[in-house]
Amino acid sequence: MGGKDQSSRAGDEFTGFDPAAFEAYLVKDPQTLAMNIARAAENLGKAATEWLGPRERGEVVDVVDPLTDMVKTLSKVIEYWMTEPQRTLEAQSLLMSSYMGIWMNTLSRLSGEQVVGEPDSLPKDKRFADEDWRSNPFFALMRQVYLVTATWAEKLVERSGGLDEHTRHKAAFYVKQMTAALSPANFALTNPEVYRQMVATNGANLVAGMQKLAEDVAAGGGELRLRQTDARNFQLGTNIAVTPGKVVARNPLCEIIQYQPSTETVFKRPLLIVPPWINKYYILDLGPQKSFIKWCVDQGHTVFVVSWVNPDESHATMAWEEYVRDGIDFALQTIETATGEKQVNAIGYCVGGTLLAAALAYHAKSRNRRIRSATFFTTQVDFVHAGDLKVFVDEEQIAAIERQMSMTGYLAGSKMASAFNMLRASELIWPYVVTNYLKGQEPMAFDLLYWNSDSTRMTAANHAFYLRNCYLQNKLSQDEMQLFGKTVSLTDVTIPIYSLATREDHIAPARSVFLGSQHFGSDPTFVLSGSGHIAGVVNPPERNKYQYWTSDKIAGSFDDWLAAATETPGSWWPHWQAWMERQSDKRVAARQPGGTALTPLCDAPGTYVMVRS
Repeated sequence: MGGKDQSSRAGDEFTGFDPAAFEAYLVKDPQTLAMNIARAAENLGKAATEWLGPRERGEVVDVVDPLTDMVKTLSKVIEYWMTEPQRTLEAQSLLMSSYMGIWMNTLSRLSGEQVVGEPDSLPKDKRFADEDWRSNPFFALMRQVYLVTATWAEKLVERSGGLDEHTRHKAAFYVKQMTAALSPANFALTNPEVYRQMVATNGANLVAGMQKLAEDVAAGGGELRLRQTDARNFQLGTNIAVTPGKVVARNPLCEIIQYQPSTETVFKRPLLIVPPWINKYYILDLGPQKSFIKWCVDQGHTVFVVSWVNPDESHATMAWEEYVRDGIDFALQTIETATGEKQVNAIGYCVGGTLLAAALAYHAKSRNRRIRSATFFTTQVDFVHAGDLKVFVDEEQIAAIERQMSMTGYLAGSKMASAFNMLRASELIWPYVVTNYLKGQEPMAFDLLYWNSDSTRMTAANHAFYLRNCYLQNKLSQDEMQLFGKTVSLTDVTIPIYSLATREDHIAPARSVFLGSQHFGSDPTFVLSGSGHIAGVVNPPERNKYQYWTSDKIAGSFDDWLAAATETPGSWWPHWQAWMERQSDKRVAARQPGGTALTPLCDAPGTYVMVRS
């Protein structure tokens, strides 16, 4: 008996079988489960009604149809592989041989035979962290078939002939979206965690999840507003965006915030921060421990920030020139009035940096020397290597976006938020679909994701100018952009420049930022930070996370630069501060918001940032 038990246990170990574990998958109360599935279906119907209602009433018009472009793009890949029998056979053989190996492996496990471990070629994926994705034969089969199929589909795109670069880029992107969506982790019956929870709760998780789905579609006015964090834990001005300051000026396009000093003396030259208008500025003021703005104030900077309006139809005609004149130039005039200083240091983040670079080029033509140094965070000025966002930019798609914006005067914030989420769908979309709608749970409270969900609209004129002049025609880097009747050139910008890229950036790839930095007329300091578009920028020194790379010169290719660069652990913030002090370190007495000339309008974070889309 003892020998038999030992043999049985050994068999269970190498096959991964644990009879007790299968109890978690056995339905105990089929009647209650059936009732809850019916209730979940009812809630799903409510979600469908919330989606259809605004469309039937004409409140939502879907002019842009990404599905049509996806089908059109992928049909070119299919055509290549199906037009010649030899190619078709090659594609089928590539997949079927992998399937056969997985199937034979699974049969061996079921029969109790010792089997070879899965091939090293299968990619590691945190979506499959649950142990049953490996120990349970059914889920192990689903996972391996999925990973092999996804890899196969990506290889088909890579090996397709006759595709231009843009089409191949789009095809690869769409394949990744499809494979991310079709993961077995995204379905209740093929996800072991969800299946076990469904059995344990008799389907109550699905009832709660479908209720959340209906609420999220209703909150989005007919679009899915995917909740990525528990928004109830955050309130602007209370526990997020809390650095003390005042709104000292306002116009229809922006508010200008000046922050309260925390040191007895401050740098004579004020600091102006130009954030992107496609997101709200408080990414740089998430909270006292993460706030770049507070850190700058504590270093002795007099900090001013542009807080862009969340536009509606009344802002439809405000384009790039208005954002320069009524945004950056308005801020510069406000700073001079409040402090008496004509010269400032400036920071531009992402597209706010692109706008700042264009403004600097225009200022150079106009002999405007107010900005004496510029720092760019993850900013593109050359869009040749602009990454996956270029998938959404060609003449046909831009024309469709322009038609949609012409109906409302703006692009809905949900559209841009969806595009950004799609860049990392396996991390920013599907895990929350599983957590919210299949498990029926609230996501964790996370300040960064709260900010990410607080999207903004974009004016029709400004967004169209940006897409066409930057992404589609790349005019800024080619010295062809027209502003206020002048053709501007980045080579005219000769002030000191600090350009920061992040190594894992999906929005402004490091290679693109590196190339763009070479267009300026000065010799920029280029710095590469670890992590991505947000975490690589918002990285306080106290956290001692990541690293950054520096080198004396921007020369050669990005790979050459990185190979010769020096790696330093921790935050790049102190390196930037030392660079800033080399530009100008003269200090004066601390300044109060507004000075003697401006009466503050309200406390920071102001009123414009409070408007939600």
